[in-house]
Amino acid sequence: MASKGGKVGTVVSTAMDKTVVVRVDHIMLHPQYKKYIRRSKRFMAHDETNQCNVGDKVLILETRPLSKRKRWRISKVLEQAREVQP
Repeated sequence: MASKGGKVGTVVSTAMDKTVVVRVDHIMLHPQYKKYIRRSKRFMAHDETNQCNVGDKVLILETRPLSKRKRWRISKVLEQAREVQP
């Protein structure tokens, strides 16, 4: 899926300047019940040009610490979010 420590996730928040929150989902097998369960983790990622929108599918790469909680950066936008018509 992703190379060199990268992760593919969905942007869930763009409230901050030059920072987005990306949710990365994975499916795991429960050790006791042998059922597949969905787990997710949220990463704060640097978005220099504020190009991402909520719902975009992005590739994030690990980088040096940029702030207290930000250690990832947006490498590329893989898929733009669809516009939802009311």
